[in-house]
Amino acid sequence: MSSIQVGQKFTNHTIKVKKGDVFYLFSDGYADQFGGIHGKKFKTRNVKNLLLSIQHMSMNEQKEHLNKTIEEWKGEISQIDDILFIGMRITS
Repeated sequence: MSSIQVGQKFTNHTIKVKKGDVFYLFSDGYADQFGGIHGKKFKTRNVKNLLLSIQHMSMNEQKEHLNKTIEEWKGEISQIDDILFIGMRITS
C-alpha cells in the first residue's frame, strides 16, 4: 500500500457519466474471504463478475445479493477482514 507524502501533487480526472451508470468503491475484504467448497479466496475477478451480473438490480437488491453471496461463500469459515461496499447509481 502506498502512502501520501507531504507536498505530493494530485491529478484530477474528469469522466463523463450518464443516467443509470453505477459506481462501486470497495475494500479487499470481500475478495479475500475464504470459502467455497475448497476453502479458497473469493478473488477480485469474481467480485467484478458478480457486480456486472447485478448492476441492473436496485441498490437495495444489490446489497441483499452481495450479503447473501458472501454468507453462502464463507459458510462456516469466520470472516477474516472488514468488508466494505459503497455503490452509487447516477439518477439524473
